[in-house]
Amino acid sequence: MLDHPDASARTPIHTPAAPAAIGPYNQAISHGGLLWCSGQLGLDPATGALVAPDTAAQTRQALANLDAVCRAAGTRLHQALRCTVFLVDMADFATVNAIYEQHFTAPFPARVTVAVAALPRGGRIEIEAVVALICA
Repeated sequence: MLDHPDASARTPIHTPAAPAAIGPYNQAISHGGLLWCSGQLGLDPATGALVAPDTAAQTRQALANLDAVCRAAGTRLHQALRCTVFLVDMADFATVNAIYEQHFTAPFPARVTVAVAALPRGGRIEIEAVVALICA
């Protein structure tokens, strides 16, 4: 867990192992024992471009990006309490579930999946998370 002298402090988290924010926000904010992760697309951290046009590859990369942000804060993605998945095409739901299941074990985090008309940079999927700030 991050060491914060002031429990009410909002601490921004940044790591070059995940894509830089593409707007006026942080990759994550830690506060009160939780890590509030911004949504991650399937972007390559080095180039800022989508890793591939398909949802499967973008899902794997989005989860890797989220885990990199979690690691920068001293935790891991498998400590997620809740995730929100934004999908451009709900026909990809089963594909996303199969990949998602490889990154989490029971008890799985709570989750919401929302169909959206479009995502930044032409992404097919975006995933955000709220993660406990503990190492395990």
